Amino acid sequence: MLLSLGISILPRECVRVLFLVPLFLLLCVRPAVSQKAQPSDNLPKYDLQTEMKTKGVIEEVNQLSVGARKDFTELILKNGEDKVHIYVCPQPFQTEMGISFTKGDQIAVTGSKVKQEAVEIILAREMVKGTDTLMFRDGKGNPVWDPRTGK
Repeated sequence: MLLSLGISILPRECVRVLFLVPLFLLLCVRPAVSQKAQPSDNLPKYDLQTEMKTKGVIEEVNQLSVGARKDFTELILKNGEDKVHIYVCPQPFQTEMGISFTKGDQIAVTGSKVKQEAVEIILAREMVKGTDTLMFRDGKGNPVWDPRTGK
């Protein structure tokens, strides 16, 4: 008798119910548990109001952790006595496009000047290196690479 309700269950059906109920619960609960919280994207947003141009000589080429990306290219540009931090793009995009940066390269950058952890940086939208014009963001400041893959 099931729960004293007067319902008779055969032993085989009882085993089946005892197997299917936990299986059902497991299948329902597991997808909710396995969903991960998306990492916060702490890359500053491109601001068209703060767009500016600068030029200089690359003093350093670094790879940073920015937001969910662990491979974001940063250039430190020497402009007279000033050093300017330029956030360019993820390494996979740079590699796919055949772009390389070397200490001593002269570049001109158009980008948005924003604050990142109390440091002023420029989010590069366009860069001129030699005779090449490189685009990293569209006219609205949206990245031209895929944020998921970095390409």
